[in-house]
Amino acid sequence: MPRSTSRSEHPATRKRKSSESLLVVLSGPSGVGKDALIARMKELGRPLHYVVTATTRAKRAGEKEGVNYHFLSRQEFQQMLNERRFLEWAEVYGNYYGVPRDEITSPLSKGLDVIVKVDVQGAATIKGILPHAIFIFLMPPSLQELEKRLNRRRSECSEDLALRLRKAKEEVESLPLFDYVITSYPDKLDDVVAQIDAIISVAKGRARPPISRQ
Repeated sequence: MPRSTSRSEHPATRKRKSSESLLVVLSGPSGVGKDALIARMKELGRPLHYVVTATTRAKRAGEKEGVNYHFLSRQEFQQMLNERRFLEWAEVYGNYYGVPRDEITSPLSKGLDVIVKVDVQGAATIKGILPHAIFIFLMPPSLQELEKRLNRRRSECSEDLALRLRKAKEEVESLPLFDYVITSYPDKLDDVVAQIDAIISVAKGRARPPISRQ
């Protein structure tokens, strides 16, 4: 089922330690290649803290705990909710996803640049809390290409695949939310990384208001 719940915790109130540290929010449709992009950035040694989000969905083949996600039971997820440990969380396609607050606030307080991967509604929630973050939308070359990618993943039934494609069409309408839009070509990951490098360089080269956080 599509995302049915989205909730942020209290808006942040304290300034981060370093005025130069950045929060980069990466979003885009399911299957657009966000995970592959982040994996490539890690391989290339980009000096970022990569936020590991939490989920209650089942682990896919090749995924690792603490690398791709923190895989939690619903009871564990609910406990973190009760303890207000998520910056943003939601139910997406029948599973819960959340961004642990300390995965962002701790590295920012140390002056590190941070990148977090969320869906479009999650990006909108974070923008309401941390509006001076940098928001990047990863766009598929076409919906036909996105469908091919989802089919190759073989992790969704035909009904779920159709739902994700409908959702992708809706998410493209959210482009005004984002500061930058990058087309994700599957065989040009390094080009996408270079574009993100350039975006970060530009952002760090100009004065930005401090990020408020809790």
